[in-house]
Amino acid sequence: MSESNVKYTEGEALDFHARGRPGKLEIIASKPMATQRDLSLAYSPGVAVPVRAIADNPACAYDYTSKGNLVAVISNGTAILGMGNLGALAAKPVMEGKAVLFKRFADVDAIDIEVKTEDAQRFIECVELLEPSFGGINLEDIAAPDCFIIEQTLRERMNIPVFHDDQHGTAIITAAGLINACLLTKRKLSDIKVVVNGAGAAAIACTELIKAMGVRGDNVIMCDRKGVISKERTDLDQWKSAHAVATHAKRLADALEGADVFLGLSAAGALKPEMVKKMAKEPIIFAMANPDPEIWPPDATEVRPDAIIATGRSDFPNQVNNVLGFPFIFRGALDVRATAINDAMKIAAAEALAELAREPVPEEVAAAYGGRAQSFGRDYIIPAPFDPRLMEVVASAVAEAAVQSGVAQKPIANMEAYRQELRARLNPTVSVMSLAYENARSNPKRVLFAEGEEPNVLRAAIAFKEGGYGTPVLVGREDVYDLLREMGVDNPKDYEVLNSRNSPLVGRAVEFIYAKHQRHGMLRRQIERMVNQDRNFFAAAMLSLGEADAMITGTTRPFSESLKQVRTVIEDEPGATPFGINVIVSRSHTVLIADTAVTERPTAEQYAAIALRASSFARRMGLEPRVAFTSYTTFGNPPGMHVEGLREAVKLLDGFHADFEYEGEMAPDVALNYDMQRQYYPFSRLSGPANILVMPGLQSASLSAKLLRAVGGESVLGPYILGLELPVQIAPMTASASDLVMLAVLAAGDAHAHQQREAARV
Repeated sequence: MSESNVKYTEGEALDFHARGRPGKLEIIASKPMATQRDLSLAYSPGVAVPVRAIADNPACAYDYTSKGNLVAVISNGTAILGMGNLGALAAKPVMEGKAVLFKRFADVDAIDIEVKTEDAQRFIECVELLEPSFGGINLEDIAAPDCFIIEQTLRERMNIPVFHDDQHGTAIITAAGLINACLLTKRKLSDIKVVVNGAGAAAIACTELIKAMGVRGDNVIMCDRKGVISKERTDLDQWKSAHAVATHAKRLADALEGADVFLGLSAAGALKPEMVKKMAKEPIIFAMANPDPEIWPPDATEVRPDAIIATGRSDFPNQVNNVLGFPFIFRGALDVRATAINDAMKIAAAEALAELAREPVPEEVAAAYGGRAQSFGRDYIIPAPFDPRLMEVVASAVAEAAVQSGVAQKPIANMEAYRQELRARLNPTVSVMSLAYENARSNPKRVLFAEGEEPNVLRAAIAFKEGGYGTPVLVGREDVYDLLREMGVDNPKDYEVLNSRNSPLVGRAVEFIYAKHQRHGMLRRQIERMVNQDRNFFAAAMLSLGEADAMITGTTRPFSESLKQVRTVIEDEPGATPFGINVIVSRSHTVLIADTAVTERPTAEQYAAIALRASSFARRMGLEPRVAFTSYTTFGNPPGMHVEGLREAVKLLDGFHADFEYEGEMAPDVALNYDMQRQYYPFSRLSGPANILVMPGLQSASLSAKLLRAVGGESVLGPYILGLELPVQIAPMTASASDLVMLAVLAAGDAHAHQQREAARV
């Protein structure tokens, strides 16, 4: 139930999957493979040692192989998303995507397996034989009733967790929301009357779970396409008949009279406003049909303003999104080597999610939703998908339930230590970047794309608009519309294009820039030529004049040239020198490199200012800043030139009483290796490896960032410009469309923050 309101073109989706290495997954060695000795240890003859150990004790497989963190995502493609039976091969993009979500949200390695059979028994036999390879099995997109038979049989035959997310993932998130909706309306689960519309895999799983949590069986009425599933019907299979009740109701409308809860897992439009009107006071409505709900929330609230409503969509409150569950459920199950995922673990996950929604919401989550103070209430009964606490809260609850219910083979002795381990397992920056996109959707801005005729820029502008992040304003010529049409845009005129040669705004741009530079040797006709012929001057003027909120450029010329043009029009922040930060993001850590953009060799004061601003930026990225002023020398060894400014910057920060850790001068290998710091430099003031490297000059910074981008294998974002009076980002010439979208989103976020600061001053 994770349908989003994000739009895209078919071409963009195909390009995303085809670009670079086709697909969304690759396998990377977790041990060094640089020397012959490495290879001998990894394979023959060294591999024989763990082989013998596992043969003697099968449990050693969890110690010497990846089994304990490896899940198989398996489908036969008989029920792919909402598209039906398209076959095993067509399911592969979805299964790869599910594997990506496992990794992104819970650091679980997952491999997709597509099984070419619609015979349930053959499917079971295939999966059963895979048990030695995996720590868990995630079944996906398998049609009912086979999904019930397959899951139940595999759970009985296999000694590892087997979980059909389409059933139980939806059920767990729904149950969490139901707990909180009942709390808000002062209901008890044992008293509520529930109507379930739909009798497929998810509907039956939801029904079974809420009954296991205390909802009385005779208080639940289930409906299918033929109407109410009652004991009078003779056309029911064993799964439906298990939920048949004695009732006079024949149709959904009859069943809903006086009902407290509607759980919809059926079809768009199935729930009519007149049905909602007849429900009990403060009705609870979960309209989870995908992609369009059984009833649109505004239609429901029009007849029942007292209703609490959840859907499967991200553009309404209370999204029932499976990503809140399955990654963390498997995380907890794997960590205790559970033999199954049982009802106790599912209930623990639901209760943990419900409890988390009642906790104060972190700033980064609130920021993603427009700075609104998200808090427990009718529009917030389910946590946000990017809440950074999900890993810790849900996984630990599942692990603890596994231990208490007797399915854990490796109980956790110290649960608090385990929770700390979970907190540290994922890089917080990854979540923060995701939140930046949510923030952009909640606070859409007008962003100038200054190079509006470039194909990459146009692709980025399309993605920015269709993603709901804001309004792209393209600076280009008349043929931009033709280019948009060639890229598959149905209505190119929906895009705003500013032509720097004939726009009515050109005169204002010329006047603005001329007023700034007329006493600095520039003639009006020079300014006119600059504005007419170079889009950066025109776009920067438009930003300054309030025609847009932010600007991106950079793909057609060297970074320094773009920055020089922008600074001709846009002032630096008072008392600041602009500088750049590259964000180096890996799975487990983030390192910021500054100054990568502007100053050839900063002064001590500039070094200190860079550290101060970079620390603030780091906190926005979810990091607790630890700054290292880097050099080729570490605390004077070896002695060298150009280190006094770095040492003086440390003294300046001492005088400022800076509220972050800093140290220097240090070589990068020392700064990033905390063990080396403790062993050789015990006086170092850093409490861990540095995550901000203030570089000694532009050369070293630029070389480092570009080398990492080209050969380092890490994700390099930026350089991200700080210190300009208005939000402008300058992309590297090698930037992809995705890079440009990311910079546009961050620039839009800066614009929102800038506007909030200005409003606060007023």
